[in-house]
Amino acid sequence: MERIREAHDDVEPVLISGNIGPRGDGYVPGERLSAEEAAEYHSHQIQTFADTAADMVTALTLNYAEEAVGIARAAKAAGMPVVLSFTVETDGRVPSGQSLGDAIAQVDKATECYTSYYMINCAYPTHFEDMLAGAGSWRERVRGVRGNASKCSHAELDEAEELDDGNPIELGEDYGRLKEYKPRLRVYRGCCGTDHRHVGAIAIACLS
Repeated sequence: MERIREAHDDVEPVLISGNIGPRGDGYVPGERLSAEEAAEYHSHQIQTFADTAADMVTALTLNYAEEAVGIARAAKAAGMPVVLSFTVETDGRVPSGQSLGDAIAQVDKATECYTSYYMINCAYPTHFEDMLAGAGSWRERVRGVRGNASKCSHAELDEAEELDDGNPIELGEDYGRLKEYKPRLRVYRGCCGTDHRHVGAIAIACLS
């Protein structure tokens, strides 16, 4: 990553993110950590990133607020900016059953809004599009989306025997509707099941 950044030193800024995931299953909360346990668990990896050329930490596929709080606290202790990305179910709620807005509010309150911004990942755009369109200041904290190729629920994907790569063109079109929320949304990427076809369609729809 450092070599890539050096090769494009005429582009500003080029950031390197150290990515981490939840301790457990990204789809199922399972045994939950307290905020204190999560901070201790994730602190070693976050400090490792802090000792490298990484500019920030991004935590993906989080499914309950307490682990997100712990990650934010560990990042703050290491002096690293952090982005927290929650996965959501087909109803737009995080897998713990909490609304995304409540989860973000809980993390911000417990960490004095240390998180640089939030993202949504590992869900199809139609699962959360209506939620982004509603009212509430927490929506201003959501700056990125990483959608799945498939419209299936997490439970359906867990049971699937073959990869569902969806329809790249349709995914791009569904992403295109999210442009309504610019300039708030700044990061558009693919998640599970996506490849260069999906990312290309997303780029055409959102960045043209």
